[in-house]
Amino acid sequence: MRADAADPSGRRERSGRPSRPVAAVSALVTAACVPLAGATTAQARPPAPEPARAVVPAAGRDRHPVVSWAASADRQGAGPAERSYRLVVRTSVGGTDLRVRLSNAFGEHPVTFASAYAGLQQRGAALVPGSNRPLTFGGQPSVTVPTGQTVVSDALPGRLAAQSNLVISLHVTGAEGPTTGHGMAMQTSYAAAGDHAAEEAATNWTDPIGSWYWLDSVSVETPTTISAVAFLGDSITDGWASTSDANRRWPDYLSRRLQAASGNTVRGVANEGISGNQVLADGAGQAALHRLERDVLSQPGVGTVFLLEGINDIKAHTGVTVDDLVAGYRQIVDRAHAAGRCVVGATVMPYKGWYEYDAAGEAVRQGVNDWIRHGGAFDAVVDFDAVTRSPYDPQALLPFFDGGDHLHPNDKGMQAMADAVDLAVLRCDRLAGARSTAGSGGSATG
Repeated sequence: MRADAADPSGRRERSGRPSRPVAAVSALVTAACVPLAGATTAQARPPAPEPARAVVPAAGRDRHPVVSWAASADRQGAGPAERSYRLVVRTSVGGTDLRVRLSNAFGEHPVTFASAYAGLQQRGAALVPGSNRPLTFGGQPSVTVPTGQTVVSDALPGRLAAQSNLVISLHVTGAEGPTTGHGMAMQTSYAAAGDHAAEEAATNWTDPIGSWYWLDSVSVETPTTISAVAFLGDSITDGWASTSDANRRWPDYLSRRLQAASGNTVRGVANEGISGNQVLADGAGQAALHRLERDVLSQPGVGTVFLLEGINDIKAHTGVTVDDLVAGYRQIVDRAHAAGRCVVGATVMPYKGWYEYDAAGEAVRQGVNDWIRHGGAFDAVVDFDAVTRSPYDPQALLPFFDGGDHLHPNDKGMQAMADAVDLAVLRCDRLAGARSTAGSGGSATG
């Protein structure tokens, strides 16, 4: 949903909303780094990716990696060499042995991460004193990632609390041409010329940025009973029209519910929304069909895929029919099921009043929603259309939830969406029953 404008660097930025600093939370336990090998690769544009397989913990293991934060990769503008990036993210599940995944999926040249650090945010670009610790890759402080590939860091011993403001600082060299990142972060991060990744003070971090570069996901070790949910979506999932620097995307609200729920075992959250994304066609990011493996199924510990996509296919006036979208949904469901995951489908929300709205598109939306509700393909259905529509004009968002453009929910709408999800539907018995080769990070073929 391209209500956002691209700047010359390729970033999609929000305007008109001041960023606000986020207070730091629990500290990471300080411990020396112990190198553990762990790298996966992901192709930037696979012609026909094979389904990823479910990860089953090796016999006798009582802990496994689970994704705690993620953002979908996309092609960004050129990245200058000899630059540092301080990337602020909000974790979901807590655990030990933090790992980060760095991606060069869309780069046209190898990129070198000369150093990488993990710390905790105090305020703005400043870190909690003593929290910034070096990451290693195969025991080395630097790593070069070839075109189209990703790398996973060694485990960083110590405990990371749930709902932490984690900061990953990277010193990047050799970043020629297009970079890989997530354009619309809804979170202020920072950049600086030169090598400042090891610094905890904010002094040299004078360039605020609204995108995440190269950082693809963060995972932690948890008991094997804990799993994650990955949200495959567009700008509504990405958080457009929610408040910047406040973690009020609807998956953020849902993450807080998951952490607080007694007895709940689904605690990891991966937000894989891309503004403007479609189910069927590449454009604003690769289509959901083309990025399913890389963005979702390759993330460790994911048991359930939550699918909320389709409005961009419908409103683009490309002639997409109900049958076209149903066929796309079925492919996603079948591939996720083959990988041992469950799929929750959400109905497409109202958009009357948006400038591309018309009766033909509305007819497709209604037909698609009827199939989502009654087609029986999904393991569960959440009816976001019913939650967010106006009772007086069911083709439009409830004004109280409208972010102002009649398409994207505001903070209240985001919270209503999260509150409408029955947490029980996010637990996937398919994952527990799957039998495949054990591994530390899942397949990363997409």
